[in-house]
Amino acid sequence: MVDLQHEQRLSYLFIAHDLAVVEHISHRIAVMYLGRIVEFADTETLFSRPLHPYTQALLAAVPIPDPKIKRQRRILQGDVPSPVNPPAGCAFHTRCPHVMARCKQEAPQLIELAPGNLVACHLHQAGVKIA
Repeated sequence: MVDLQHEQRLSYLFIAHDLAVVEHISHRIAVMYLGRIVEFADTETLFSRPLHPYTQALLAAVPIPDPKIKRQRRILQGDVPSPVNPPAGCAFHTRCPHVMARCKQEAPQLIELAPGNLVACHLHQAGVKIA
């Protein structure tokens, strides 16, 4: 697919849950939670400096083929909301380790923190850095 993309100058809309594959085929990535974009960035930025807590948890779950490399796992707690009846506010607030009162009432808007790097998270709108 990558060879064909270069040879034919194609663009793909590639939808997947396997971030290891996404990393190799994509130039830009939009991470979605319950049908809403929570983060959008170029591949290198997203994998090296994920901003949204959901993106961070997803990347922490990608297996590393070298057993000597250890990664801090981020096991998400809480209930997975129904996509048919999502919660008020930020859809991720029922599982977010950084949830604030505002998250339960108001859905965050996508904001651009750097050129081409967008995140929908009240923490970043408040200027809080999370890692």
